[in-house]
Amino acid sequence: MAMSKDDIIKALEDMKLAELNELVKAIEDHFGVVAAAAIAAPAADGGAATGAPTEVDVVLTDAGQSKVAVIKLVGQLTGKGLMDAKAVVEKLPAVIKAKVKPEEGEEIKGQLVAAGATVELK
Repeated sequence: MAMSKDDIIKALEDMKLAELNELVKAIEDHFGVVAAAAIAAPAADGGAATGAPTEVDVVLTDAGQSKVAVIKLVGQLTGKGLMDAKAVVEKLPAVIKAKVKPEEGEEIKGQLVAAGATVELK
């Protein structure tokens, strides 16, 4: 029996963040695609005329209610151990990744927001 969109959404709602990350990676591998946040196409001159940034900083402004999940994700994103990631999350605002491409910044922001955090791109 085929699953409806509502069944799939319900199943996703019940999954933990780590399970969702594994699912996204499996889908990427299976279909040969990369999941990324949708962004506007850059101007022909590389976006210079629009003033679009070529690099952004991902700044964590609030860990939210799921602080443990955010700490674990910060550790994964930065390559830091849990104690170092905890220190970063407890001293906010904190730059999680500096000078990354806007696309990568949006992807990181999406992961952190999904974990319950509040994030800004500067």
